[in-house]
Amino acid sequence: MQINSQVISQYYNYTNSALRIVSEAAHIQYPFQYAWAIALIIAAIVFLVVLSIIDSLYIYIMSWAERKLMARVQSRHGPTYVGKFGFLQNFADLVKLLAKENIIPDNAEKIFPAVVPAIFALLFFILIFIPLSKGFVGINASLGLIIVFALLSFMPFLMFLVAWTSGNKFSSISAQRSVLMMVGYEIPMLLSLVPVVALSGGFGFYSIVTAQSAHWFILLMPIGFVVFFITLLAELERQPFDLKEADSELIAGWLNDVSAPYYALVLFIDYTRMFIGTLLISILFLGGWIGPAFLPPAAWLLAKVILLTLFIVIIRATMIRMRIDKIMKLGWNWLLPLSVLNLLITFVLFIK
Repeated sequence: MQINSQVISQYYNYTNSALRIVSEAAHIQYPFQYAWAIALIIAAIVFLVVLSIIDSLYIYIMSWAERKLMARVQSRHGPTYVGKFGFLQNFADLVKLLAKENIIPDNAEKIFPAVVPAIFALLFFILIFIPLSKGFVGINASLGLIIVFALLSFMPFLMFLVAWTSGNKFSSISAQRSVLMMVGYEIPMLLSLVPVVALSGGFGFYSIVTAQSAHWFILLMPIGFVVFFITLLAELERQPFDLKEADSELIAGWLNDVSAPYYALVLFIDYTRMFIGTLLISILFLGGWIGPAFLPPAAWLLAKVILLTLFIVIIRATMIRMRIDKIMKLGWNWLLPLSVLNLLITFVLFIK
């Protein structure tokens, strides 16, 4: 497996040059001991800060847009008072949540407070492997697709760990339902990726995007795109697959005992998952950053991500929650055969 990072290499060169200038001004021989390590650490920190700013902007803007769009669909006003068009309402809500007391149930295990931050750390680590443009990626691995989905496979386990360590039976029941759905929907999702890998000739994200320079994969594999999008909704636990919340049965599901500060982090987790999901579907089926030259490549990728996010929000605002038995029937009786059919059609028509 080959690993490299163009953007971190650039930051490293800038930092190296800055250290050289500082050492000359301080009359210190360059390269001094551990200079390369200092430059590499600074470059990595700069990249992580830029990535966290992009992620935070997506979370803030898309969460505000979701509240406004859902309010419009449901004949409500939504956020209006704090800031222009209620744009600062999310910031006010964040301050309110962080100011509240963090309550841990008496029956909770000792590791309960650490699981939610571990989920966010895992998702942020996954973002490092996904390119946001032709040159902006933390770790450009030749097996990037395998690494990302291998890391995402830990999500059901961590969700169940949150519920189980809380000591609440309702949280545990909700986590069991969510894990059952997510594990069942991972099979058609992974099967829909096999033709993508076959047509691109590799597991790297750059090779997948390059293979779509003539035709986006959504045109060659519309069935695969539909299957991947539906399974993505299930993995994100968005409507109509939001089994983690069932007001009449499980209240807030596996998040029942998560208090205000951690609930704010859970909101970050939800939108970071959606950011990762829309990035993946844009890269795998919509050509990634490929687009007309009048916009930079990163702008095309972010535009596709935003449009997909708004479409997911519209689905949430207009569809009701499905029962667990209907969800499992949809996955096993429809999506799994469709993913196999997409695999056969692609290999017959396009693989030579």
